[in-house]
Amino acid sequence: MIRSVTTRARRAFRTVADAVRSTVAPASLVRSRADETAPDPTGLLAPEEIEARAEEIEDAAADYAAATDRARSGDRGKRKARKLLDRLPAGRYGVWTVERVPSSRQTPDLEAIRATYKRLGLGDVPMRTCAPSLRVTRAAADVVPFPAADEAATAQLAA
Repeated sequence: MIRSVTTRARRAFRTVADAVRSTVAPASLVRSRADETAPDPTGLLAPEEIEARAEEIEDAAADYAAATDRARSGDRGKRKARKLLDRLPAGRYGVWTVERVPSSRQTPDLEAIRATYKRLGLGDVPMRTCAPSLRVTRAAADVVPFPAADEAATAQLAA
């Protein structure tokens, strides 16, 4: 009972926070393949397990959506701050030190790879798709249609 109340309160808070945090749904701006879905992976929960863990699943989906929103908000904040910080020389600014360090990340140089493939006559560079992304969105509320008023019912109400 208490868990149910706290869960509902947490969801209500998230809903209000989401509304305040974003007036435009950022994910809707970048969805180019709205109708395309990827196949489900193997090793999924059985239908009986899904029914038994329905509340836990809803909580996990809400937590995931909220974390995604916070990450998106954090990324926007970092981009905004970098506009100024990228223009500074390395040094100390108040209590903050700004410096540039080499990145440990590496990515393939596709232009060099394409040039090598072309030079050796190997055709196009083979590419593969990335793993499917997990997208969690709030489902539309079930709408119960109001029965259309027919003339007999309207006349009965008027009488």
